[in-house]
Amino acid sequence: MKRFSCDEWVELVTSYLDGGLDEPTRHVFEEHLAACECCGHYLHQFRVTVTALGALRPEPLPGQARERLLAAFRDRRDSRVEERRGS
Repeated sequence: MKRFSCDEWVELVTSYLDGGLDEPTRHVFEEHLAACECCGHYLHQFRVTVTALGALRPEPLPGQARERLLAAFRDRRDSRVEERRGS
């Protein structure tokens, strides 16, 4: 299996933390983590951020803000899918 660049590795952090990587991918992910101080620091900061945000109480969004945000996230996701298909 190929090694990950730091950019590829960063794309997998959320899946890694959620336990969503298959065994071979998780192994290569952890090999990169063991060898790359920068990515180790990134993972630590990501975990600190997730923990801090998880401690916040949600506040309701005013008006149509929630729907606009969800639409923006869907549009972003859809554009990324289209970019990948075009590659």
